[in-house]
Amino acid sequence: MTPNVPLYQPKAALVVFTASGFTAPYIEYYDMDESGSPVNPHPLTVREAQSLSKALDTREQAGKAFLRPEGVLPDTVLHLNPSDNGSVLWYTKPQRQQLYFAESLGLDNGTVALPALVWKATKKELQLFALNGKAKPKIDTPLYHAPFFNLYQKGNVCMGNVNIAIKSAATLEEFITAWQGYFFGSYFSHHINDHNPVGVNLFNLYKELMADPEKPFPTDTLKTTPLTLKNLL
Repeated sequence: MTPNVPLYQPKAALVVFTASGFTAPYIEYYDMDESGSPVNPHPLTVREAQSLSKALDTREQAGKAFLRPEGVLPDTVLHLNPSDNGSVLWYTKPQRQQLYFAESLGLDNGTVALPALVWKATKKELQLFALNGKAKPKIDTPLYHAPFFNLYQKGNVCMGNVNIAIKSAATLEEFITAWQGYFFGSYFSHHINDHNPVGVNLFNLYKELMADPEKPFPTDTLKTTPLTLKNLL
């Protein structure tokens, strides 16, 4: 059985001519007759060039592909805005994660236990909060300050000199993976505006967690925020 595919017919052809000693090419446009032979040669007009440019412009298709899931929507995704300047809200369960620190902080790189986290990101910005529990958050779940250096009081992350380059056609999964990679691959260095996100010394807390691989993150040290998940939608 012959597959039901469209039959494409040649409509036009372009021939690019170059001449020795000249950098600018000369482009000739040909119509195609019913037998597929080139006819009516003439210099490429502005209108034809504009039509060709529009046909080759893939930005619209790339925009439609941005944040499209590769399959079933991941269970960790809490909210999705798939517009050109869209955003994703997702969470991660408690985990052990390698963290990196600037030499000025005087803390060795190491693996620490982390609480469940709530992430909200656009192409350029990231906000991060913590959860006091392991369950998937609901609309009224309270948010806590994420236990990291380099965070502003409202949860915005200072990425320093990290080059954020989210692809314009990134799938949902690529977007999430990229942001988590940027964040955990960056170097933490300081408190911003004296904002300590936990109720103890964060430096000493990290040292304790790195010294004991079995120690879970002590969620009783988390500081509350006035926000719930609803505020991030």
